[in-house]
Amino acid sequence: ERSDFYPFNFSLSVFFVANFAGSQSYIGVNYGQVADNLPPPAATAKLLQSTAVQKVRLYGADPAIIRALANTGIGIVIGAANGDIPALASDPNSAGQWVNSNVLPFYPASSIVLVTVGNEVLLSGDQNLISQLLPAMQNVQNALNSASLGGKVKVSTVHSMSILGRSDPPSSGSFDSSHLDAMKALLQFQRGVGSPIAVNPYPFFAYQSDPRPETLAFCLFQPNAGRVDSGSGIKYMNMFDAQVDAVRSALNGIGFKDIDIMVAETGWPYKGDPNEVGASVENARAYNGNLIAHLRSMAGTPLMPGKSVDTYLFALYDEDLKPGPSSERSFGLFKPDLSMTYDVGLSKTSTTSQPVRLNSPPSSSEKTPSGGGSPAAGQERWCVPKAGASDAQLQASLDYVCGQQGIDCGPLQPGGACFEPNTLASHAAYAMNLYFQRSDKRPWNCDFSQTAALSSNNPSK
Repeated sequence: ERSDFYPFNFSLSVFFVANFAGSQSYIGVNYGQVADNLPPPAATAKLLQSTAVQKVRLYGADPAIIRALANTGIGIVIGAANGDIPALASDPNSAGQWVNSNVLPFYPASSIVLVTVGNEVLLSGDQNLISQLLPAMQNVQNALNSASLGGKVKVSTVHSMSILGRSDPPSSGSFDSSHLDAMKALLQFQRGVGSPIAVNPYPFFAYQSDPRPETLAFCLFQPNAGRVDSGSGIKYMNMFDAQVDAVRSALNGIGFKDIDIMVAETGWPYKGDPNEVGASVENARAYNGNLIAHLRSMAGTPLMPGKSVDTYLFALYDEDLKPGPSSERSFGLFKPDLSMTYDVGLSKTSTTSQPVRLNSPPSSSEKTPSGGGSPAAGQERWCVPKAGASDAQLQASLDYVCGQQGIDCGPLQPGGACFEPNTLASHAAYAMNLYFQRSDKRPWNCDFSQTAALSSNNPSK
């Protein structure tokens, strides 16, 4: 379930080049089943083992899938549906039966790590259901404890970003007052059992509500001028970090600095209806690829530096039976025939130990669909400013590139080899092309808020 989260008017500083961590346990994927064309669970398990994905989130507890993931080392999140909550809350025996049916037959061969009780319950408007959520979670936890799985399998619930009453800027992040008492009770329980708060940030919806080129770049982790948080002074460079830090601020503000955050869903559709601006293969590839690179960089967010939040990409496959706009059926990273919809560098053959740049997907070794990948021999391309780009836009791009670690803009200094001609357009052309060439020559790294384009003419000539 995705929900709108409106854009911020602010931003982060430079990200860093980093090697892949030995374990990429922070990369997960959602495995939805509202479809009639999905491959067999065994085939899916084999596919997952060929990728860097180390955790899978199910919305239910399908025994065939849980069994297929046995002995793969892949962590599994299973879910109890909103419709299960009344029985789980009212009868401890019901919770015991749920654990006996959905956890005990498979654990530990199938590495179940988390049970999510309910999905976006606080936003359901159903006060009875909301009041039953915590007792249901407590009863499931007690059933796990009785089975000697307390601390091994944790219990949480999943929230829409709309649980925040304020998020702009991130430092002002706070929970909606109408949910505050319920949130505090849930968090108090989760603190006791050591489980994370699970949220669903979607920069795609932020862009939908503010479809400017600079917002798209901000949402896709592409070069942009950034947005300054007026409260903290922190400069954010992407929407994902801003959204996650708004949740961090909300938690800190009510005394739960020790609660971890888990991103239960985030993604970008590769197609949509005519009125769904931004839904394209290019943007989906850029968002997911750059998000994965950001997670692998271990840069973290400004409020949580040096570690990556556990993040579950939405989604493994399209769900062709879902209602709603076309985008709802167009989030899949893989097709039912197990081929990639587009390449974001998840294949183990592309996750080498070489450095990853934040703003580029990690792999240049695998071919991508049309519009992506490196040009063939004899088709060299360069990234240059578009005619009509303003001085302010060119300066922002120049500042961005020259602020990146590992980028040398020394040749643009007085006396440098590329100082002449001493014009903003020439210097910006040097910087944009340097960034593009250093970022695996992927087309989405020559965007610069739609002020740059690829050219077959070498700008240095």
